Amino acid sequence: MTTLEGASSLGAKETSVPGEDSLVDKAAISARLDRLPATRSVWKLIVLLSLGFFFELYDLLFTGYIAPGLVKAGILTATTHGLFGTSGVASFIASLFSGLFVGTIACGFLADRFGRRAIFTYSLLWYVAANTVMAFQDTATGLNFWRFVSGLGIGVELITIGTYMSELAPKHMRGRAFAVCQAIGFSAVPVVAFLSYLLVPKSFLGLDGWRWVVLIGGISAAFVWYLRRNLPESPRWLASKQRFAEADAVLSRLEAQVESQYGRPLPPPGPSEPIAIKGGFSDMWKAPYRKRTVMLIVFHIFQTVGFYGFANWVPTLLVKQGITVTSSLLYTTVIGLAAPLGPLLGYLIADRFERKHVIVCMAALNIVAGLLFSQTTSAVAIVMLGVCLTLAGNIISFTYHAYQQELYPTTIRARAVGFVYSWSRASAVFSSFIIAFMLKDFGVTGVFVFIAGAMMLVILAIGLMGPRTLGKSLEDISR
Repeated sequence: MTTLEGASSLGAKETSVPGEDSLVDKAAISARLDRLPATRSVWKLIVLLSLGFFFELYDLLFTGYIAPGLVKAGILTATTHGLFGTSGVASFIASLFSGLFVGTIACGFLADRFGRRAIFTYSLLWYVAANTVMAFQDTATGLNFWRFVSGLGIGVELITIGTYMSELAPKHMRGRAFAVCQAIGFSAVPVVAFLSYLLVPKSFLGLDGWRWVVLIGGISAAFVWYLRRNLPESPRWLASKQRFAEADAVLSRLEAQVESQYGRPLPPPGPSEPIAIKGGFSDMWKAPYRKRTVMLIVFHIFQTVGFYGFANWVPTLLVKQGITVTSSLLYTTVIGLAAPLGPLLGYLIADRFERKHVIVCMAALNIVAGLLFSQTTSAVAIVMLGVCLTLAGNIISFTYHAYQQELYPTTIRARAVGFVYSWSRASAVFSSFIIAFMLKDFGVTGVFVFIAGAMMLVILAIGLMGPRTLGKSLEDISR
């Protein structure tokens, strides 16, 4: 089937048993998706998903920005007396990543089972509700518990959005789609940084400023429920469940919209390799996925140290260097303005350079900028190096989000990515305590030496083990 007319007959096979025809049908769905030009309708889907990612990152990244407020309120302490103390900022960060770990490793299968659209919506509502309750906690125990609960929902959402995005974006714009998604998502960084700068040092209507930062994110994110009605289910996922009539209906509507905007007939679908309908957890340990799984586990264990070691700790690190809470939040607000610029710069290279090469180069930049950051107290140098670290980290982030989704087939994509991604959450739990320990005993320099070592291992894992994916269909990469 290589024509629209032929592909539109997929519905006739909705009740067919798995076999050769089913394989051809699924391949036809993928080929039809991959030939779509980058019109307004395609970008609209990307933007809608990206708005969900914005609120997700707001909730994920306010951890570091409200930390000084939690310390000021006497709920948490900046450091801990023991390595795994439960009353410090490290325990708050660890609670979030513990929830993220459970959400990604234990619940990643939900999007494979129930669909991308439903899990995208309900996991967001879950963590919004949990964070609302957290905003009214007055003890470290209550704060940490509800941060763990919200982390469960955020973990599921992270996996679902990436999977959803990779399956809706045609192969020729997959990298750019992730770049735009991350640019919109990371716009949350300057927003939460600026709100924290305005609110955290103060109180309003009897509530500490940090509580308002949390509540504003939850109230704003609730409107994603309204956006859900404009998102279709992934045709690739529907086809993998042998719901070919539904997949064809969704794709036909999208094709009609795209063709009207394109102004001429759509190009015919190209060839696409048929892939199996069914898949399970054990498939990620078979060739060619076994090597990719090991690579991504190593990558995620150590990339988290570099990304969140800076993002979640920068206000606290600056305070440790003798800068006031208000000034540190002002500096981080300025640095945060660079967060969406990383993916926007990445947009220019997203579908021009191999993803693995981009990750390696940005990890090297992270090492150099981080070590220099640890040695300066100049406001200008702090901001400039902070911007470099932010740009490098965010380019790595959008690149690996696209990369890891490409390395597994549709039938196991969400659960496989959830499994490898969960190692970053486990790493963040322990690395937050290690960073607190390093900060206490070795200062800011010790923290960035630790981060540099982690990023060197990222370079080795991706550089030596990563496959090439540029310009290939998801099915071709899965061969």
